[in-house]
Amino acid sequence: MLLASTVINAESLPIPAPPSFDASSYVLMDFGSGAVLADHNSNERVDPASITKIMTAYVVYKSLEAGDITLEDQVEISEYAWRSIGSRMFVEVGDKIKLEHLMLGLIIQSGNDASIALAEHVAGTEQAFADVMNAQAKRIGMKDSHFVNATGLPDTDHYTTAYDIALLSRAMISEFPEEYKRYAQKEYTFNGIKQFNRNRLLWRDSAVDGIKTGHTEAAGYCLAASAIKNDMRLISAVMGTDSDKARTVNSQALLNYGFRYYESHKLYKAGEVLVQQRMWKGESKSIQLGLDKDLFVTIPRGRYEDLKADMDINAEIVAPIQQGDQVGVVKVTLKGENYLEQSLVALQSNPEGGLWRRIVDFFVKLLF
Repeated sequence: MLLASTVINAESLPIPAPPSFDASSYVLMDFGSGAVLADHNSNERVDPASITKIMTAYVVYKSLEAGDITLEDQVEISEYAWRSIGSRMFVEVGDKIKLEHLMLGLIIQSGNDASIALAEHVAGTEQAFADVMNAQAKRIGMKDSHFVNATGLPDTDHYTTAYDIALLSRAMISEFPEEYKRYAQKEYTFNGIKQFNRNRLLWRDSAVDGIKTGHTEAAGYCLAASAIKNDMRLISAVMGTDSDKARTVNSQALLNYGFRYYESHKLYKAGEVLVQQRMWKGESKSIQLGLDKDLFVTIPRGRYEDLKADMDINAEIVAPIQQGDQVGVVKVTLKGENYLEQSLVALQSNPEGGLWRRIVDFFVKLLF
């Protein structure tokens, strides 16, 4: 436990500048902390192409989670879905396809026909589905994204950023870890047609387990990728390169850079009791304090011993207190410099005590 620990300085090697390459934009993000380790125009609006389908899959998984649909659903293919241009799963009009198979066609084969069929099944129309995509984007915190279709086909009002794609990938992996495993599948055969996952990093690096490619003439070659080594997961998003090879090599360079020069640690778990604090005028004399979400830090490799965490707790905690109420902050410093702060919250509710309890606490406070 780092709280109130003695700081022992450790020497670490200087961190070089991150890789630089020709792309419209890119970002490298630590999955645990959300820290950005490399960035180039990451908040600049770009055409996402088929990387859009990460959001398509995310919305479908949200619908599955809510119980609105099931993986066993038989999805009827409309003429509109069948007529979709671009990459295809090769379904036919009137076919009834198991939803689980359409998800594989979406994720591995990047089928536009599968994307539209799923959108229609979830929301009735592709446009209605796009409205749900935008609502989810807002909830995730994707501030510079807007979707008008489920496929990623070009439209002037269909855009995102490298940073937003990293946020979306992070949400997909954290909220749907089991479903995310489909992104590691290298091939899928449907109707006798075998197609390969276009994410070449799955063959180049065993640490890579997703996530999605994209390409149109307007967008260039794009790739959102994720890899995990020694419990550290990184997410990269590279947008607007000039070839399949470029997006692959440059994504690999970003991931290698992050793993070589940084390390990530979970300092405290959500719900972990960090301190038991005196409670005034409540049913209970004390209350447990901790965090409402995991506290991760991403730091230069070799600097863990330079970390120190302290708590700044409200001078008095007076009932009533609801679970989740902020009562202070946890402050993390790196070699004496402020690194991050996270809210310290009540882990339990403590209602106001009876009259006698409040009278006793009133006089105790006067004495002390």
